[in-house]
Amino acid sequence: MKIGELAKRTGLAPSRIRFYEGIGLLKVERQANGYRSYPSQAVLLLNLIASAQQAGFTLDEIRALLPPDLAEWQHGSLVETLRNKVRDIEAMEARLAQSKAHIHALLADIEGKPAGIDCATNAKPVLSHIRSGEMEGSSLAPDDVAMFRKASRRRREEPT
Repeated sequence: MKIGELAKRTGLAPSRIRFYEGIGLLKVERQANGYRSYPSQAVLLLNLIASAQQAGFTLDEIRALLPPDLAEWQHGSLVETLRNKVRDIEAMEARLAQSKAHIHALLADIEGKPAGIDCATNAKPVLSHIRSGEMEGSSLAPDDVAMFRKASRRRREEPT
């Protein structure tokens, strides 16, 4: 099938399909006239890729997870990879809960400023409180922040 038909059947933009092809997630044959010819299995593969991305998998994780032939899934490996991803998400949820608690504590310090002083004056005791270690810092890992940025970009890129 041609890229237009594949795009219609998957709901993905042709540019995204070409991107997946370009990074090696999708194999395509070229016809004599140079047109791409996609096998019917490409619909399933692209739907798997899109679903995995929505579940938080990176393209590198998807590449490692996908077998060369979709008929050759390794059950044990697939289950272990999915369980690892659940553990990663649970660890991130714990870090997010800590970050949320930190922000709530910071808000309480800021909103609890004594009457009659301005915000800049109140900032000194708030910052002192943070520096003293009484208020734990955010525990988001750099990978968490990168994942949020990627997810945010994907949401902006998706057609409405």
